[in-house]
Amino acid sequence: MAEYKYTAADFKSDQEVRWCPGCGDHAILNAVQRALPEIADATDTPHNKFTFVSGIGCSSRFIYYMKTFGFHSVHGRANAVATGVKTANPDLSVWVATGDGDSLAIGGNHFIHAIRRNVDLNMILFNNEIYGLTKGQYSPTSKLGKITKTSPYGTVEKPFNPGELVIGAKGSFFARSIDMEVMLTKECLVSAAKHKGMSVVEVLQNCVIFNDKTHALFAGDKATRQEHTITLRHGEKMIFGANRDKGLVFENMKLKVVTLGEGYTEEDLLTHDAHEKDTTLHAMLAAMKYPDYPVAVGVIRDVDDPVIYDQGVQQQVEEMKAKSKIRCMDDLLHSGETWEVE
Repeated sequence: MAEYKYTAADFKSDQEVRWCPGCGDHAILNAVQRALPEIADATDTPHNKFTFVSGIGCSSRFIYYMKTFGFHSVHGRANAVATGVKTANPDLSVWVATGDGDSLAIGGNHFIHAIRRNVDLNMILFNNEIYGLTKGQYSPTSKLGKITKTSPYGTVEKPFNPGELVIGAKGSFFARSIDMEVMLTKECLVSAAKHKGMSVVEVLQNCVIFNDKTHALFAGDKATRQEHTITLRHGEKMIFGANRDKGLVFENMKLKVVTLGEGYTEEDLLTHDAHEKDTTLHAMLAAMKYPDYPVAVGVIRDVDDPVIYDQGVQQQVEEMKAKSKIRCMDDLLHSGETWEVE
C-alpha cells in the first residue's frame, strides 16, 4: 500500500479547463482525478510515476489538466509514443487519453497493434462519434446516415464498435462507461489500472456542439440508462431495468432479452464472467446495440495474458548491455575502424 494518501486535488493542474461548457470531457476528467488516489493506493504507485500521453483532438487536451507528467504527441500516434514511454520506463503507470477520431482513424494501426502486443498501458477512449476539435466531421464511430460537414447527405459507412475491435485484436481488458456515470467510470479505471497488460476503457461522451445527444436514446438520463443499459460486474447476474425485471439469457447460440416472471427467473439469467478466456460471449456483449439490446457498460473483459512485448524488449536491452564491449563514450569513439586525418 502507498505510504502517502493522495486526494483528487493532488492530480489537478492549475490550468484553466477549456472544454465547452456541458462537454462530457469534464465528467471524464473528474472521474480520472477521483480514481487516481485509489489507484495509487491499490497499486503502490507514487504520484511522480503517473504519465499521460495524448494525440490530437479535444480529448487530447486532457494532459494539461492533470498534475502529472504528460506528453502531447501527434495525431493518431499516442499509443505508439506511450508504448515507447512504457518500454523505456517500465516502472511508470502510463495512460493514454484519446478520441474515436484520433485512435480509430489515423491511429487505427497503432491502436490494434498496442492491443495485440498487450503492452501494459491504460487507454481512455473518449467516444463522441464525431471530430470535435476540427469542427464536426464524421468519425469512424459516427452512425450510418449521420449528416455532418463531411457527409452532407449522410454517411455511407458502417461505424466501428470499439469493443469489438479490442476483443477482435485479442485484447485482454475492455470496459465501457458513460460520461455522466462518474462513479462507474472511476470503477472501470481502477480495474483497468490493476490489470496487467493493455486496458481499454471506452467512455461514451457527449459533444454538445457538434453531436449533441448522440447517445441519448439509451443514455440520455438516469431513467433511460436504467432501462436501456446493463451494468456488468464479474460474478453477478446479467439483470437490468428500473425495476430490475429484465435480463439476458443465451438461447439458440445468441443472447436474448427476457422479462423476469414471464417464463424466466433470476436463476435462468447469465452470470457475468469477465475472466473467461474465450472471446465469444464477451464479443457478443460488447456488440449489443440499442434498441434490440441494452448497451453493456462496466468491465466486459478482464483476462490474464502474458505481458511479453515491453518486458521482452527490456530483457533484450539488458542482454545486449551485458554482452557489449562499449561501456562509455570513449569506448564508442574508439570502437570499430578508426583513422587519423592529417
